[in-house]
Amino acid sequence: MRKLLIILSFLGLALTVIPAFLVYHEVIDFANHKTLALIGTLLWLGTAPFWMNKKKTSNA
Repeated sequence: MRKLLIILSFLGLALTVIPAFLVYHEVIDFANHKTLALIGTLLWLGTAPFWMNKKKTSNA
């Protein structure tokens, strides 16, 4: 479960950062950038607090 949260968090982070570069290179328009950044931000804020700053439990 923790790994899924980490993957979703970094996907949200990517959705926040990558569209800015795509707008800069005129690949997408600013309206799409705003939508993708909002989705990425919500995904990051909704998943990151559950796995960050927590100790790993060893299941070995």
